[in-house]
Amino acid sequence: MFKNVPPSAGLPRRAGVGFKAEHASDVFENADPVSWFEVHPENYMVAGGPRLKMLSQLREKFDISLHGVGLSLGGWEPLDKAHLAALRALVDRFEPAQVSEHIAWSGHEGKYLADLLPTPLTTASLRHLVDAIDQVQNAIGQRILIENPTSYLALPQNSMPETDFILQAARQSGCGLLIDVNNIFISAHNLGFDGRDYVDVLPADLIGEIHLAGHEQDADTSDNVLIDTHSRPVSDPVWALYRRLVERIGATPTLIEWDNDVPDWHTLAREARQANAILDGLDATAATFSQRAAS
Repeated sequence: MFKNVPPSAGLPRRAGVGFKAEHASDVFENADPVSWFEVHPENYMVAGGPRLKMLSQLREKFDISLHGVGLSLGGWEPLDKAHLAALRALVDRFEPAQVSEHIAWSGHEGKYLADLLPTPLTTASLRHLVDAIDQVQNAIGQRILIENPTSYLALPQNSMPETDFILQAARQSGCGLLIDVNNIFISAHNLGFDGRDYVDVLPADLIGEIHLAGHEQDADTSDNVLIDTHSRPVSDPVWALYRRLVERIGATPTLIEWDNDVPDWHTLAREARQANAILDGLDATAATFSQRAAS
């Protein structure tokens, strides 16, 4: 198990965005107000070529975070050793400030499924997840963060609250948490719980990064289900939940995720400015309390 050290020491406690090649010229000319970038390592597990060249250019200017989507941490099958080796090569080459993965599974009997499928919240699943996290951290020589899932229905096997599951996984493995506030909002809506109760029990010492994204109503409106599409601006209720979280835990590196129907750079930058405005407000509030205490 890895020593319990701060997982995000290298990431600015400001807004970042997911890097897209179509935004490269804007990013390299003037990325303000974005302070760091996230990439999916699976897009760069190649021997060479323009993608790696572009990532090298990005890394020369900014801190980066590797956010995996293909390790299948929450599955029951052995982790792909070739995938782990490719991830280690990227970590060694680009020295990311943070590495993270999803609590989900995406592979079965050697076949990759292009989706993040739900992991049952059981003690057996928890043991497998902790073991998988341990394998990844030892393979890449770095502590990782694990991201809370999006839920569309409660699995019948579930035997513990999701917050208990992710907190135990982090404590037992020595990893940290990546808290996706949009995922919490969607799950709360779909499963019928209060997202405020969820964020209120999350300990500051485990949270190394926060994700914000947009969602959509399912095309079949009769089921009243929200879908995690990453295709829209962050909604007002998600901003409110985010503010509630950071007002309690303090400024934390915050990523704007927008992976489908990707807008122009200025639209992404506007979302990042809104996150930074909330983080700046925390600093201003803290300074006010400090001045009052000194007077």
